[in-house]
Amino acid sequence: MSNRREFLKFLAASPLLGALPGGMPAFAQSDFVISNPADALNVFEFEAAARKAMPPAHWGYLASGVDNDESLQANLQGFSHYQVRARRLVDVSRIDMSTRIFGTTWDTPIVLSPIGSSKIANPGGELSVAKAAAAKKTLQIVSTQASYPIEDITSARGAPVWFQLYTTNKWEATQQMLKRAQAAGCPAVAITLDTPNGRNTETQTRFRRLDTRTCSNCHMGDNGGSPPKPMFDGINMTGVGLTSPSLTWDFVKRVKDTTTMKVVLKGIETREDAQLSVEHGADGIIVSNHGGRAHSSARATIECLPEVVQGVDGRIPVIVDGGFRRGTDIFKALALGATAVGIGRPYLWGLAAFGQPGVERVLDILRRELNLIMGQCGTRSLKDIGSASIVRV
Repeated sequence: MSNRREFLKFLAASPLLGALPGGMPAFAQSDFVISNPADALNVFEFEAAARKAMPPAHWGYLASGVDNDESLQANLQGFSHYQVRARRLVDVSRIDMSTRIFGTTWDTPIVLSPIGSSKIANPGGELSVAKAAAAKKTLQIVSTQASYPIEDITSARGAPVWFQLYTTNKWEATQQMLKRAQAAGCPAVAITLDTPNGRNTETQTRFRRLDTRTCSNCHMGDNGGSPPKPMFDGINMTGVGLTSPSLTWDFVKRVKDTTTMKVVLKGIETREDAQLSVEHGADGIIVSNHGGRAHSSARATIECLPEVVQGVDGRIPVIVDGGFRRGTDIFKALALGATAVGIGRPYLWGLAAFGQPGVERVLDILRRELNLIMGQCGTRSLKDIGSASIVRV
């Protein structure tokens, strides 16, 4: 338990807690850590279990935002700016949480957002996540930086997954990845646009300082440097960076001319860019600030969502991620016009602590909570959830 206590001391001394409404939750102050995913009352309880299971450097990668983590905290706090309006005397004995995206119907609007290097949480990595997604009939988006080949992940899922693309600064490399993802059966590619010129992940660096392991024992490639990710197999990555500060809207057309996959733009946060996305042929949008890891705007994605929805004006689906921890959070996003909601850290907490069963339990908890609040609000299906379902504080 000493590591747990040290971690809580670290949090207690952090200026981040001062920004949290009400400070640290009571259950987070306890030394109790669940030992079985079935014992979890909410997704927060997986966080402590994951922290216990992961070495400091790996935990830092997962926990970090940028700068002072303002955007990460804003994502969490943004939901408190909206209140749910309960409705009574509606028959809610049957609740339908299904949503339809690009011709495919999903049991719930919950999406497993892309997280790179998931093997740092559990040896099963994205394969275990894929098996959980299959068991719960959930849409999974796989990162360019995945620990396993896209083909293996698709096989584990037993159905197509979406591919998240880092644009790179070399079109030839980007083109090869697009063709590979399409050949693997991916119906959609989510292009990440929110890290054009790097980021300042200070919290990650602080946790790395606490790690006494020799990182090169696991992270060194055959020729020095980090080993390449499986998605780069067969690609000349010499001089290739994952992102490019010179990208313009022309890149969207270039991608659409290269692939038959649906093209989704990930990282759109404003009305203007939402309108431009539609004008340039985007098939969908993901409102995202990379889980608070893209920039230090201190603006929550839930706060960005209304103007993006307005800019899209119903023409293409809008997914949102960033800070979703409760069924009520998901409900509020749906009321603001989201088609679906992505989760990231919660399912990786489950993966780190318990592997595939942990991911499944996280999904079960969020499904149950969403079902409960839909019942409280008299909304029997997602189409019943609208602007009248919430009020801004």
